Amino acid sequence: MLRAATAGDADAMRALAHAAYEMYVERIGRAPAPMGADYDEVAASGTATLAWNGPTLAGMLVAELAEDALLIENLAVEPRYQGTGLGSRLLEQAEHLAHEQGRSRVRLYTNEAMTENLTFYPRRGYVEYDRREEHGFRRVYFEKRLT
Repeated sequence: MLRAATAGDADAMRALAHAAYEMYVERIGRAPAPMGADYDEVAASGTATLAWNGPTLAGMLVAELAEDALLIENLAVEPRYQGTGLGSRLLEQAEHLAHEQGRSRVRLYTNEAMTENLTFYPRRGYVEYDRREEHGFRRVYFEKRLT
């Protein structure tokens, strides 16, 4: 079930971020940015959509409007649910939200050490448009133009 996050979801969101991103700490050499996010603020901001499987938070999408795009700040899937199509479903939700808000594209970034993402997003129609270092992270930027 997909639903908007509420303030009471912050702890579950924080736990999901740690579970989903823990495997990248060694590759990056530090905790990925989503592990340090303020989930109390994110949960209360209205920018997060959560995917629940019964009482378990299985995935989350954090996205905000930016210029002519919807910017995905965080797309995370609990490791037990990776490979089930949930990440693709959350991307589709982002595209739906972008369309609803009159945006012509969806943008996102990932860390270049998250090599799985460098193939995941292009298979779903996302095109790399930039690489840069920000806040000590080497990021790869993708976008998908919506029709």
